[in-house]
Amino acid sequence: MEAQPQGPLLRSLVIAAIAVVVALALHQILLVVLRRMAHRTELLSSRELVRRLRSPTRWLLIALALAWVEPALELDARTEHVWERVAGLLVPALVGWLAVALIGVAGALVQARTDITQADNLLARRRRTRASILFRIATFAVIVITFCAMLMSIPSVRSIGITIAASAGLAALAVGAAAQPALKNLIAGIQMAFTEPIRIDDVVIIEGEWGRIEEIRLTFVVVKIWDERRLVVPVSKFLEESFQNWTRQTSELLGSVFWYLDPATDIDRFRAKLAELVEANPRWDGRFYNVQVTDTKVDGAIEVRGLMTAKDASTAFDLRCDLREAMLKFVREQMPEAVVRRRGAIEISPQPRIDDPQPAPPAPPEPPSAPR
Repeated sequence: MEAQPQGPLLRSLVIAAIAVVVALALHQILLVVLRRMAHRTELLSSRELVRRLRSPTRWLLIALALAWVEPALELDARTEHVWERVAGLLVPALVGWLAVALIGVAGALVQARTDITQADNLLARRRRTRASILFRIATFAVIVITFCAMLMSIPSVRSIGITIAASAGLAALAVGAAAQPALKNLIAGIQMAFTEPIRIDDVVIIEGEWGRIEEIRLTFVVVKIWDERRLVVPVSKFLEESFQNWTRQTSELLGSVFWYLDPATDIDRFRAKLAELVEANPRWDGRFYNVQVTDTKVDGAIEVRGLMTAKDASTAFDLRCDLREAMLKFVREQMPEAVVRRRGAIEISPQPRIDDPQPAPPAPPEPPSAPR
């Protein structure tokens, strides 16, 4: 009598084991196909692609195989009920996991195709920024949909759906009021994906800090400051307040250097020396340079401005420093007359000439009379 229940149980275990083995074999075939696809694209390494998709595809194939052979398993009512509940939770979760992994693969492909290390990288930065924001939005949507699908597999949750729908209006108002800052930044992040006020690797000045856009999230932006600090800024700040974007249209930049010299400076000689230094500097991109006297100061100095172009902001900064130091050395060693001098007028009283009549000396005082 006891051998009869063990027969169906053993048969069910054998069927389940065969289904798992077949799923694992299909999984290995799928990995081989993925590796060949990765070799053909030459944009994403096969190791990276397999690393992202190995686990979700393996467990999803096992779950689908067990769900497919479930009618052939001889399960009692209680075990079948538990099986359905577990499958209703696991299958949506595994599908969502695979969807998030595929989104990650797509993001990696976009990053591989958009090289932002080039000099003219405006289009690459635009594509990478938009893809980064949209992929994060898609990941968030997949997680929400997966969670809802898992909840809908529970009958008790489905039964209270009408009640939840009836109170959804008031709940939405309460949640919206409480999460207004987060929703504001979330909507701003979606808006930023299409309006593109900033992009990855843009050079910006915000909050008085100079830095590059390192990362754009749905609700905040990470700016890498020049001294390796990180400035975390809400996304809404880039849409509501003014900031400087030095690479909005192109990475090329026009830099300026100022010198304060004496009015007696030979500007033509100064200009010729600066032209020699600019043309010899490898950081100059060959587009434009200029030297002009742009102002005169109250203390008698003149303001001389030099303009020069470079391929990007960092190169322009180094070029300006090079020229500033070189011209100061030139002034110190070869044009000392260009150093600002303080001038003033000194009044000197006129000296009398020798042939001028001299005034008569005063008469000596009379001696006092003797007493009688």
